[in-house]
Amino acid sequence: MKPLKTFHVTPALPENLAILRDMAYNLYWSWHPEVIEVFRRLDRDLWESTGHNPVKMLGEVRQNVLTSAAADEGFLAQLRRASEAFQTYLSEVGYVEKGCEEHHLRVGYFSMEFGLTECLSIYSGGLGMLAGDHLKSASDLGVNLVAVGLLYQQGYSRQYLNADGWQQDFFPENDFFNLPVEECLDAAGEPVMVSVDYPTGPVHAKVWRVNVGRVPLHVLDTNIPANARAEDRDLTDRLYGGDDDMRLRQEILLGIGGLRALDKLGLRPTVCHMNEGHAAFLALERIRQQMVEKGIPFAEAREATVPGNVFTTHTPVPAGNDRFSPEAMTLYFTEYARQLGLPWREFMGLGRENPADDHEFFCMTVLALKLAAHNNGVSELHGEVARGMWINVWPGVPLNEVPVGAITNGVHARSWVSSDMAELFDRYMGPRWADNPMDRAVWERVDKIPDEELWRTHERRRERLVAFARDCLTRQLDRTGATPRERRVAGEVLDPKALTIGFARRFATYKRGTLLLRDLDRLARIVNQTDRPLQIIYAGKAHPKDNDGKEFIRQIVHTARMEPFRHRIVFLEDYDQVVARRLVQGVDLWLNTPLRPLEASGTSGMKVVFNGGLNCSIPDGWWPEGYNGYNGWCIGRGESYEDRAYQDDVESRALYDLLEREIVPIYYDREGDGPPREWVARVKNSIRTLAPVFNTNRMVLEYTRSFYMPSGIAFNALNQDGRAKALADYKAKARAAWAGVHLVEVNGGDQSALVVGQKKPVTATVALGQLTADEVCVQAWYGRIDPRDEIVDGVAVNLTVQSCEGGRAVFAGDIPCAKSGRQGYQVRIIPKHPDLASPLTMGLVKWATA
Repeated sequence: MKPLKTFHVTPALPENLAILRDMAYNLYWSWHPEVIEVFRRLDRDLWESTGHNPVKMLGEVRQNVLTSAAADEGFLAQLRRASEAFQTYLSEVGYVEKGCEEHHLRVGYFSMEFGLTECLSIYSGGLGMLAGDHLKSASDLGVNLVAVGLLYQQGYSRQYLNADGWQQDFFPENDFFNLPVEECLDAAGEPVMVSVDYPTGPVHAKVWRVNVGRVPLHVLDTNIPANARAEDRDLTDRLYGGDDDMRLRQEILLGIGGLRALDKLGLRPTVCHMNEGHAAFLALERIRQQMVEKGIPFAEAREATVPGNVFTTHTPVPAGNDRFSPEAMTLYFTEYARQLGLPWREFMGLGRENPADDHEFFCMTVLALKLAAHNNGVSELHGEVARGMWINVWPGVPLNEVPVGAITNGVHARSWVSSDMAELFDRYMGPRWADNPMDRAVWERVDKIPDEELWRTHERRRERLVAFARDCLTRQLDRTGATPRERRVAGEVLDPKALTIGFARRFATYKRGTLLLRDLDRLARIVNQTDRPLQIIYAGKAHPKDNDGKEFIRQIVHTARMEPFRHRIVFLEDYDQVVARRLVQGVDLWLNTPLRPLEASGTSGMKVVFNGGLNCSIPDGWWPEGYNGYNGWCIGRGESYEDRAYQDDVESRALYDLLEREIVPIYYDREGDGPPREWVARVKNSIRTLAPVFNTNRMVLEYTRSFYMPSGIAFNALNQDGRAKALADYKAKARAAWAGVHLVEVNGGDQSALVVGQKKPVTATVALGQLTADEVCVQAWYGRIDPRDEIVDGVAVNLTVQSCEGGRAVFAGDIPCAKSGRQGYQVRIIPKHPDLASPLTMGLVKWATA
C-alpha cells in the first residue's frame, strides 16, 4: 500500500544531549573511538543490533534511557569531552587548508564507491575502502575537497553460504532516513535535484550529503517519485549490478550528474579527481559547461579544463576497464556529441586507443587518460604495468615516458588500529602517531615499547579474534540447521595461542585464495604440529556473477570440514568492515597471494602493520616498495611462467618452505613464557619502516602537492587572458603543419669512446615547415643499450637553437656521460608551447631515421 503522504520523525533528545544528533550525522565518529564509546555507553546492545549505526540507534533508543543519560553526571562528562574534541576538530585549520585558500583550490573527488563505515553500504571492496580513507585523511589534513558518488538502495551484495559452501547473495534495502546521510536542501527548503538526459528522457536524482569530518560527500539517488519509469528509479539500485547498459547509465549519472550536483550546490571544483574510469564522463561535462557558459568551441574548452583533471587507474587487468560498444555509445551520446560540436568519429576517438578503428569499443580509462593532466597508478609496480597497458594511447612515446606516474596507496591509521594498540602507541609514542602518521621520528619510538607489552597487547587482540570467529561460525551453523554437536565443535575451533594467518579480500581468481591448499598433505603436517600449531582464517566475497570465485570459496569450506583441518581452518561469511577490522587487528600474519602483476596495490596488509601483524606476500602491488628483508616475508622473487599451473606449484611450494623453515620456527622460538624475540623484532621493524609510508595522510598530501595544487594553478591560469584559446590555436597549427616537420641531419661527432664525466656533443638540423624554431622542441634522448640493441630508460636533454635560416634551424647540445657502459642516443622533435604541460600527450613525435 502506497502512503498518501510521508513525514519524518526524529528522536526527542533532551537539550543537554542534543549534540548527539550532530555527532551521529558526522562520520567523524567512525575513526574516533571516544565518540563510539559515548554511543556504546548509552545502550551497548542497541549499538550492536543497529549495526553500529548511531542515527538508527537514536531513533530506536527508549526515551527513559535518554532521560536517565541526561541526568548521569558520568555520562555527561564523557559526552562533554567527546563533543569538545569533535567541535575543535571541525573548527581547526588543517595542515594544507591555507594553501588551498591561497590557490583557490577546491577538489571534486568522484568515485563509484566509498567504504566509510559498516552501516553505510555503498562499497564493495578495495576501491571503496581506499576512497573512504582518502576522504578521512583529506579531512584530517584540511584539503578543500568535496566528494561525489551514488547512494545505492541496496548497495553491494551480502553473502551467506549454503550447506555445500556455495556463496549465496542477497541485497537488503538501505533505509536512507535511518542512515548518517542528510537531504541537501536549497534556499527554499526544497530537496536539491539534478537531471541528466537519457534516450528515454530526463532522469532526476536527489542529492544527499554524508559528513566525513570536514569533508562533504554528496551522493545521488534516483529512487524518487520524480522518475516515473521503474528503470530510472532502479538506476541507483545496486553497486556493480546489472549488465553493461546499467553500468553505462550509472557512469553517466556519476560523471555528468555528479558534476551538475556540485554546480547546484555552489561547489564547482577547480580540480576533478576521477578515482578509476567510472567517472570519466565528467571531463566531457566540464568541457560542455565551458562551451555553453563562455560561447567557445570544443578545442578551446578542452584546453581550459584538462589542466584541472586528475585520473587514478586501479586496474592492471585489461578486462577490468569498462568498455562500451559503438552501438551503446550511439544510443546514449549522439545528442551529447552534437552539443560538443564534434563529428561522431572524433567523439568516439576520445575513448579509443586507435581513433581510426571504427569497431573499437569506447573505453572509460582511455577517455580519462586523454582528458586528464595527471594520471597515476596506485603503486610503483602498477605504474609500470599501466604504462605498458596504455602505451598505444600516445603513439611514438617510449615506454618509460608514457604519462602515467604512481602514487602508492595507504590506509587511514586511526580507522584501522585497535583501541588496545592505539593506547599502547599513545603511551610510548605520544599522540603524533595519529595526528601526523607521516612523521618517521614518531615511529622510531616503537623501539621504546617493551617487547613483553607489545606482545601481550597483540595476544589480547588474537584472543578476541578467535572468540569473534567462533561466534560467527556458530551463527553460520545455526542458520543452516546444524546439530548440537556441530555447534559445540564450532565453539572449540581455533586456538587463542596458535600462530594465526589471515586471508581476506575480494575473491577474484587472480588473488588465488586457494594457493595455500595446493598440497593438503603438506599443509596438514604444518598446521597440526603439536607444539607449533598454525591456523588460518579466511573471509571474502566473490562478485555475484563470478562462479569461479565462488568455487574457490567452496573449496576452502570443504577443506575446512576435513578432519585434519576441522579446528585449524575457518571461513567467515559476509566479509565487511566489521570482519575486516577484527581480522587485521588480531592476526599474526597476513597472507597475500595474487598472480603478479595483477594486484594494483592492495591495502589490507597495510592495516595489519598498524596492529602489530606481519605480512607474507607475493612481491606484487605495494609489497615490493615495503619489503626490506626483515619486516615480513616475500614469496618468491617475482618470477613469471607461461604455464599458470606450474606458476601456482612453484609459489605454493615457496610458501610452504617459508612456513616450515622461517615463519613457524621464529614464531615459536621463545624462552619460557616470554615473547618470541625475533618475531617481535620483525614486528617493530615493520611498524617503524612501513607505518610512516603506507598511510593515506602521506598519500593525500602527495596527491595535493604533486597533482591538486599544480592542477589548480594551471586550471586558473588557463582560464584567464585568452590563454586556453592561444593553446588551442597552437595545437591546431602544430597538427596541421607536423607533416612538414622532420630531421634533416644529425651529427654526434667522431667520438666513439668517452670516459665518465665527459660530454658528447650533438647537433641536429630541422626542417620546420610552417612552424617556427620557437614552436618545436628538439631533444637528444639517450640511455643504456640492452642486448636487443634498444635504449633502456632513456632520458631527454633539450638542444638549443644555434641558427635559423630558410625554414631550417640548427639545434645543438651535449649528452652528459654519467655512467660507464654501452650507451646510445636518438634525436626527436616534439611540440613546444609555454602552456603545454606535457608535449608528449599530443601524439606528435618525430624521430630521426637512419
